[in-house]
Amino acid sequence: MTETDKTAQDSRLSVEFSMVDGVRIVALRGEIDHNGRGLLGEALLPSADATNPRTVADLGEVTFMDSSGINILIVAHRAAEDAGGWLRLAAPQQAVLRVLQLVGVDTVISCHPTLQQALEDTAG
Repeated sequence: MTETDKTAQDSRLSVEFSMVDGVRIVALRGEIDHNGRGLLGEALLPSADATNPRTVADLGEVTFMDSSGINILIVAHRAAEDAGGWLRLAAPQQAVLRVLQLVGVDTVISCHPTLQQALEDTAG
């Protein structure tokens, strides 16, 4: 079951939320940099009262990511784990995947080639 929540946007980054079988999908589009870090943090960080938050960040439409994005991903990953849940990354384009691999984020946060694979991962 899929339901769309809402959409948020800044000048270079847009975010769309949906749910699939209790997993929150955060579809990101555009550039993740210093300007979009606030929007990204709001989108990925679990709410203070969340228990077992399960989120997939769909990076399929992200064309650029700098260290601001990396930092938010790590903070969101830790916050989800602390709340008993998880964060997964899905479908990063080659340029974004390269950044994730260079800094080792793909070894810390589960990263999948497709959104479907991220949703089907039973290890997380």
